[in-house]
Amino acid sequence: MEIDATQLIVVGAGAAGLYTAVCAAREGARVTLVSATPLAESSSWWAQGGLAAAVSAQDSPELHLRDTIIAGRGAVRQSAARVLCEEAPAAVTDLARLGVRFDADRSGHLALGLEGGHSTRRIVHAGGAATGRRLVRQLSAVVAEDPAIDVLEGRRIVEVLVARERCTGVRLEDGRAIAAGAVVLATGGAAALWSRTTNPAGAVGGGLLLAYAAGAKLADLELVQFHPTAVVGADGANGFLVTEAVRGEGARLLDSSGERFVDELAPRDVVARAVQRQMARSGAVSVDLDMRDVDPALFPNVVSALRQAGIDPERQLVPVAPAAHYVMGGIATDMQGQASLAGLYAVGECSCTGLHGANRLASNSLTECFVFGARAARSAVAQPRPDRETVAALVAKRPRSAPSSPVSAASREALWRHAGLEREGAGLRALADDEHPLVRLVAISALARPESRGAHQRTDFPETNPALDDGHVTIDPGGEPTIETWH
Repeated sequence: MEIDATQLIVVGAGAAGLYTAVCAAREGARVTLVSATPLAESSSWWAQGGLAAAVSAQDSPELHLRDTIIAGRGAVRQSAARVLCEEAPAAVTDLARLGVRFDADRSGHLALGLEGGHSTRRIVHAGGAATGRRLVRQLSAVVAEDPAIDVLEGRRIVEVLVARERCTGVRLEDGRAIAAGAVVLATGGAAALWSRTTNPAGAVGGGLLLAYAAGAKLADLELVQFHPTAVVGADGANGFLVTEAVRGEGARLLDSSGERFVDELAPRDVVARAVQRQMARSGAVSVDLDMRDVDPALFPNVVSALRQAGIDPERQLVPVAPAAHYVMGGIATDMQGQASLAGLYAVGECSCTGLHGANRLASNSLTECFVFGARAARSAVAQPRPDRETVAALVAKRPRSAPSSPVSAASREALWRHAGLEREGAGLRALADDEHPLVRLVAISALARPESRGAHQRTDFPETNPALDDGHVTIDPGGEPTIETWH
């Protein structure tokens, strides 16, 4: 069998994958970018927030680090957080060099937004709440024009190939195999596993299962962030995320009597639980987000989407409730994005450096894509050259892998019911027998953390256990979950 070969394979064409490919090409590598969707149609397209970066005179990486650690509830890997906060400003500068047009004020300085958990304005955005759209569109154009990057659109990876305890390439759904010196997974998150979610349908953790099947360690799957302001019930917009930045510009959360009941700019875990408690008291399926005093010109895509759903946010209250938004866990990596399997890397939401702890600070996730994408690219291009012969022999003696089965509606409902904003042991034990492998791993991870911390709230263990500070639940293929301390 003829085997293609490349220095680096990047799987996924969201912000993390596109930027990693660009950085690797700048290092002189030949890159193959594999995308299940056409370029500029990834999940990152929908990202409404921006990049958290200390770029103003009133800010500093130390302040950014402090806010990240506070939000993370004693579970942040501080070395990862320091890397992000110190290298974020350079990432913003590089993106601007690549042609991304960030919003600026009349003086030409970056217009910075304020989001929950941040002590100062530090959210760099583009097109108001259209940051993801602009980033993906521009990076897709850069990738398409780079002769060192080969793009395979509409293609899916079904197996990470391994020989002699090292990642050696990938197998595609059509049976084609590609040998590589290294593989970077940038496949996005898993929050669409939950029945109520802000994520597109494809965000079900496929990259995590590919890595796990290849022998890589996963971590922190129980730590799932629920966004407090996802639209409820509106025609065509159920689950649509109303960015936290609107609260930074004065939007308020109101109960059924029209009264505020929470500090709208508290960290997301606090706001989401306050919303849930308010709904439980009133018996309502939502609370109201009052955007009537917010300048609609600041958030044109949010306002447009709401109007298309029959809600005029300049005159009407917006019904919102929490929804699964971001999985802090993923493929366990080091500071270079290297997974526990040699030659395999992960960046973006499918990865877990420990940066986000038990509650992600708003807009650190897009920043993570670029800071750790650049680091992964530099490390991955230094891996040994691809070995066609080893991959050819591996493919010849092993049957073609079958694509993983989709998650059922029953599994998604069970995950929402038993591993939502609040969990308890009996429900998690039932979930541990679910038909879907990643749902089972989420349940097993949640059972291994007998405490409440940040986004992980167990009604049977309502207190935070100081003995688990800095602890991360990790799972090796075939092994039991282990709580590790990462320094």
